[in-house]
Parts: sequence; C-alpha cells; structure tokens
Amino acid sequence: MNDQLHISVITPVYKCKNSLDELYERLNTTLYKINHNFEIIMIDDSSPDDAWEKILHLSQKDKKVKGIKLSKNFGQHSAITAGLNYAKGKWIVVMDCDLQDKPEEISKLYNKAIEGYDIVLGKRHQRKDNLMTRFLSKLFYKTLSYFTSNDFDERIAQFGIFSNKVLETLKQFEEQNRAFALIMFLNIVGFKKTEIDIEHLERKEGKSSYSLSKKVNMAINLIVSHSNKPLILSIKIGFLISLFSFTYGFWLIIKYFIWGINIQGWTSVMVSVYFIGGLLFANIGLVGFYISKVFDETKKRPIYIIEETTFKL
Repeated sequence: MNDQLHISVITPVYKCKNSLDELYERLNTTLYKINHNFEIIMIDDSSPDDAWEKILHLSQKDKKVKGIKLSKNFGQHSAITAGLNYAKGKWIVVMDCDLQDKPEEISKLYNKAIEGYDIVLGKRHQRKDNLMTRFLSKLFYKTLSYFTSNDFDERIAQFGIFSNKVLETLKQFEEQNRAFALIMFLNIVGFKKTEIDIEHLERKEGKSSYSLSKKVNMAINLIVSHSNKPLILSIKIGFLISLFSFTYGFWLIIKYFIWGINIQGWTSVMVSVYFIGGLLFANIGLVGFYISKVFDETKKRPIYIIEETTFKL
C-alpha cells in the first residue's frame, strides 16, 4: 500500500462496540466505490464496553482498519486529534461511530470536495434527536456564536471531509483544550469551504455520553479558550454599575442639600453591597479561570496518551 492513501476515515469510539461491525461493512462498501486505497482509523477512547477487542478483530480481518487505544478517556476531540496525527490520506473524513452519520454520505461529501473545495462539512437538514437535545444544541450554538464572533450552525457537527493540506495546517494547533476543536480550527484556518445537506439518523445504540453538565462545561471551556468577550462584558457591566452608583449618589446629594430630605434605608445599602460584592467575586473568578487556562497551556501536557495500536507508529 502506498504511503499516500487516498482517503482516511477517522472515528472515535466510545460506548459503540455493537455498531462497529455495521460501521465497518458500510464504510468498506462506500469507500471501495470511491477508491480502493483507503484506511479506517478507529480510536478507542477507553470505551467501557471492551470496544478495543472488536477493533482488534476488525484490524486482523482487514489491514485497512487501524486501531488506536488511548490509555484513558481523554475525550472525543482528543481522540480525533490522535487519529488526525496518524492519518495518511489525501482526503480526511471525520465522523462519529454511532451510525447517526451515514457512511454512504461520504460519497456525497467527496464528490463535492473534488469540485475544488478543501473543506466540505455535512449539514444535517433534519436532526433526529429529541426536542430537548435540539433545543440545548441551538442554545449552545447561539451562545457560542455570540461569544466567539463566529457564525455557527447547530445543524453542522464534525462529519465532513477535508484535504491533506488542511490536515497539515490543523497539526500546527497545539491547544490543550480540544473541546469542539475541529470545527473551531476549521473556521480559523481558512481555505475554500462549503456545506452540503446530509441525512441524519436516529442513534441505534445507547445514548450520548454528553450529559447536560458536560455540555455546560464544554461550552464554558470553549468560550474561554477562544474568546475574551466575557472579560470585555465584565468591564462593561462594571462601568455601568459605577455609572448607576455615581448617578444615584448625585441624586441623593441633590435631595439632601436642595430639598432637605434625609436619606434613610439600610436595606437598600446592604442589598447594594451584596450585589456589588457578588459581581466582584464573579469577575475575580472569571479572571482566575482565564489564568488557569493559561497555566494549563504552559504545562504542555500531552493531549492524549497511546497505550496500544494495531500498526507500527
């Protein structure tokens, strides 16, 4: 097999062991129609269902399947990074393993890419998730768009194809926080990009590992890692409160010296003190959070650790 493959498919694996056989068969059928020179990279992100045994079986059955086992659960986007670092294809496809992304749609993405695009992302024209998931996703993307000054579409996830030229550029990004990194980085790198409609299916097995708390934490980490707008907002809020306090104080002085009205009311004073104190603590915490992210980046810890592979590194 040539060093330069035509297509590399990267899929992180977590709690989807029973989907891997069907995923492999459908990927194999689809990719053979495009080009026989391809590889399928499955990254076991310390899946609790012994998915590695299935990946080993598939790699022994077909050398086109390459497995990477991480030493612990580093998260979906760190697992994707591991796959990207070992992909050798001229074209790179990233997709989930739960079969909500249809392997057959890769042909549509590829055909669009060879029209002259470096990045083609799949747009789920009708998401097959429950109402709450769709609502939270829409809220997440709206918030993310506001704070990062990027226009994100909740119908676009990470299922897409991009050229090796884009891959080599992505490898230059070394941020420790990889949450949602692929889409963020694809927005940053530039190159010729487009989106096309794809079919989105219902999840066949299990449920998403992204709980509400994980999604909130991911949103906070993502915003802090890619935007300083929260700091700017805290400064603006501080100035508004100061302006309100100055105006109110000036109004009290006028009432006392011009109209002789005594100012009373410890309740309002205490409420104001607690209100300002809460904002100060919140702003200090926000600044501290930014500092902690800087600290994490300076440690230069590995984004992932590989325990085992089915191929020579």
